[in-house]
Amino acid sequence: MEIVDPNWQAQLEMFVHVLIAVVLGGLVGMEREAVRRPAGVRTYAILSGAACLLVVLTDVIITFFSSESVLSVMRTDPVRVVEAIITGTAFLGAGTIFRHGNNNVEGLTTAASMLLVASVGIAVALDQIYLAVMVTALTLILLRVARKFLTQH
Repeated sequence: MEIVDPNWQAQLEMFVHVLIAVVLGGLVGMEREAVRRPAGVRTYAILSGAACLLVVLTDVIITFFSSESVLSVMRTDPVRVVEAIITGTAFLGAGTIFRHGNNNVEGLTTAASMLLVASVGIAVALDQIYLAVMVTALTLILLRVARKFLTQH
């Protein structure tokens, strides 16, 4: 079994996908950091990039084990990778939610947008780059417009 994939172009393409996910996640993180939220550029960029990397590696994992006799007993389900990403993201998001007093809860938008950037990373990994860019733009607009609307009323 070969350790290094001779197909460096495929690895470069995977890296470009991760890079796109990092940039898109980082854009949302910049917005969150600008309003002094607990998670910022680095957290969002890493989360989106990690989600993308985990998904693009799913095919590599399946291919890696396809020549093994283990394949006959190994069941592959790429959806499990997505489930793991969501679980990990929920854990990170929970750490950003704080309760002050009786009814003052902070960090819910940060946690929700963390889930969104993980989803953006998944979309990029699945070659849905236009969708990922449009969802990132929509999120940035929503975060900015909603804040302006709420602060004026």
